[in-house]
Amino acid sequence: MTIQAFRIFLAVMTAVAAVVFVCLYYVDAGYGKFYDRKWGPSVSNRIGWVLMEAPVFIAMLLLWYFSERRDDTVRLIMLLIFESHYLHRSFIFPLLIRGRGRMPISIILMGVVFNTLNALMQGGWLFYISPSELYGTGWLADPRFIAGTLVFAAGMFINIQSDSIIRHLRKPGDNAHYLPHGGMFRYVTSANYFGELLEWTGFALLTWSLSGLVFVIWTFANLAPRASRIYLRYRSEFPSEFDEKRLKRIIPFIY
Repeated sequence: MTIQAFRIFLAVMTAVAAVVFVCLYYVDAGYGKFYDRKWGPSVSNRIGWVLMEAPVFIAMLLLWYFSERRDDTVRLIMLLIFESHYLHRSFIFPLLIRGRGRMPISIILMGVVFNTLNALMQGGWLFYISPSELYGTGWLADPRFIAGTLVFAAGMFINIQSDSIIRHLRKPGDNAHYLPHGGMFRYVTSANYFGELLEWTGFALLTWSLSGLVFVIWTFANLAPRASRIYLRYRSEFPSEFDEKRLKRIIPFIY
């Protein structure tokens, strides 16, 4: 793929993200809190998360392995940073899921399509499109790489911590609803989403790439509408506690 074709690919992905952003304010993606049978046949959440997230983990490894830049130190480190998220999301997070929730196969397939395209965006840039001399060893001391790595690490910590808080809201056999407390839930109702948004903002910074930026746009387009629905649900269920905390949706103090 030429650099011109790759830029067109990124532009199309950005345009699609804008459409998805608008649509998700009107249609709930039917998994998790908003699971709905109307989305068709489903599988357990554990299987669903593996099937949906593992493709990007595998695709990135393949793009790296078949690249002539396989031995490039900086690009390998970037790969490991990227893969650390999907190693957790694909193979560790599903094992920690409690309950018997379901995930529609249609949602899984949509996730697989996006994740594969995203692997082509990130892996395509790092291992095939970017100038070969761009990420020399000096890049490891570049403020953009250092700051981006710290932001990514902070986001991953917040994401994992927030998932743990949500997972422990209920005791076995308890079906009541609770407002999450602790961590970044002090500021937003979707702290796990904030953590993920922070991760990919950090990745875009440490790679200093348009492909990374498009992934940030996609992350926000996918998670912000869902965070808004969760915000409204919590506000209706816990009005007094909600007003006292002055919580935001996904970005502390802003939205």
